Amino acid sequence: MEAAIKKVGTKSISIKKLSFRYKDQKDRKAIEEINLDVEKGQFIVIMGPSGAGKSTLANCLNGLVPHFIRGEYEGEVWINNIKVKDSTVSNMAKEIGLVFQDFESQLFSTNTKLEIAFGPENFGVEREEIRKRIEKVLRIVKLESFEDRQPSTLSGGEKQRLAIGSVLASQPNTICMDEPTTDLDPIGKLGIFNIARELHESKELTLIIIEHETEEALQADRLIIMENGKIIRDGLPQDILRKTDLTDKIGIMSLQIPKYFSIVSSLSNENLPLTPIEGFEKFKTVGLKINEEKYNMLELADEEREGKYGDVLIEVSDLEHTYANGRGALMGASLQIREGEFLAITGHNGSGKTTLVKHLNGLLIPTSGTVIVNGKDTSESSIFEIGKKIGYVFQNPDHQIFADTVYEEVAFSPKIRGCPKEEIETRVKEALKAVEMEGYEEEDPFSLAKGERQRIAVASVLSARPKIIILDEPTTGLDYKEQKKMMNLIKSLNEDGHTIIIITHTMWVVSEYAHKVAVLKEGEIMMYGKTREVFQREEDLLNSHLRTPHIVSLSNKLGKTMLSIDEMTKCTEAVK
Repeated sequence: MEAAIKKVGTKSISIKKLSFRYKDQKDRKAIEEINLDVEKGQFIVIMGPSGAGKSTLANCLNGLVPHFIRGEYEGEVWINNIKVKDSTVSNMAKEIGLVFQDFESQLFSTNTKLEIAFGPENFGVEREEIRKRIEKVLRIVKLESFEDRQPSTLSGGEKQRLAIGSVLASQPNTICMDEPTTDLDPIGKLGIFNIARELHESKELTLIIIEHETEEALQADRLIIMENGKIIRDGLPQDILRKTDLTDKIGIMSLQIPKYFSIVSSLSNENLPLTPIEGFEKFKTVGLKINEEKYNMLELADEEREGKYGDVLIEVSDLEHTYANGRGALMGASLQIREGEFLAITGHNGSGKTTLVKHLNGLLIPTSGTVIVNGKDTSESSIFEIGKKIGYVFQNPDHQIFADTVYEEVAFSPKIRGCPKEEIETRVKEALKAVEMEGYEEEDPFSLAKGERQRIAVASVLSARPKIIILDEPTTGLDYKEQKKMMNLIKSLNEDGHTIIIITHTMWVVSEYAHKVAVLKEGEIMMYGKTREVFQREEDLLNSHLRTPHIVSLSNKLGKTMLSIDEMTKCTEAVK
């Protein structure tokens, strides 16, 4: 155990010797011998790699396990002195609200207001009280002007906030959110933790958040780390997250500032700074400086890479798009994408990123302006024709995958293009090799893990041999190790000659992998240029609801812009 945990009062959650094995699970239990007491009013973050048992534990709290999800169940879970196994899921909903990882499955009403009202209505809350709760919840989750919108018309981040709001409206004593920030821009992520803090201020609400993002975990009272179905650490976030060797080892993204200082200094764990502000102070006191010559070499490498790009493949000029409902999504967007580029398109939820990208492959036609792909105007070309040059990988691979076997899935594109059988076999083989999924040909794609399904989706695009590959949020729903694996795959595709365009909110992905960045805000391209140049403008990024990674913020404070721990380490030297 780490340093002493703050005690708030009576127990909200008590778990004794809890184990669970799914019906089809043979090698090990999903969770094993979990013992956990949570005091009323605590704010807890649970972290761990995929498969650690986090979501299984969450589903045990409200009775989905074992009442709906069957398997081998042992031990006891008590919520507010109610034994979960002896209660119904509907009764437990009054005590604990659960925001699912797949939050869209929670939304079913015809508008936002009704979605929020559903829980209180079912619990017999009076009409006037429901009206007050709707008003309050809309304010908390920042959806005040969305009360009459259909959930299906909201952006991913807006849907996520609505799912949280629908749970808040029932006013349970305990709320558990399973990765609630997955689809949110950086300021939106911070907003969820600000919501958490606001809810937590009363000390009446117990809050549990399952999360991949380490920076946000610093705000919690208590951090629990899970691995292989077991709790391996339980303590103060600042104590645990200073141990970057631990987080590296189990596959959680380490906090960048303590990791950097553990490499360049001899500071003990307890003295490692955690944030950019702390890091800036520590940098001065431990006698470090930036080597100007090495930093200049980074800028020179950026220039050299820029000079090696090929011809313009995509040209967007004065692009505007207005949807049928009259909502303007793009206003005068212009950019050029050249052969060999790696472009990240980023911006706040609802800024127009996906709308922009859907114009690049002809899924949307401009209201005004032009999009020229490989010399052809998209408004005069078929989607099939554009699809020969551009491959599109959806954010959710399950929206793309449909075949019974991996082979059939990857073979589909060359097959519909009339390729002979031998060529199809060759293309499938090379596509699966590129994504390191050889040997999976006869597997059912839907039986694979999320990261593997994502790779199959990429392979199904690669088999068409497109010049340009667009990936919409390629790291969503993946743990840190899987994110690195996916991004290294995309990097290698770029190095092999593919022009890459990604839509992402994940700013460390942008800083470490993208050559250029386009930042959208409310339908306009606010910033567009080399990654280093864009990330220098930290204040402008904040105004666009984006935050630079901690290591970039530290380097900016030191007067230079470095995009990764590796760059920062290489440019750091001791003062002589």
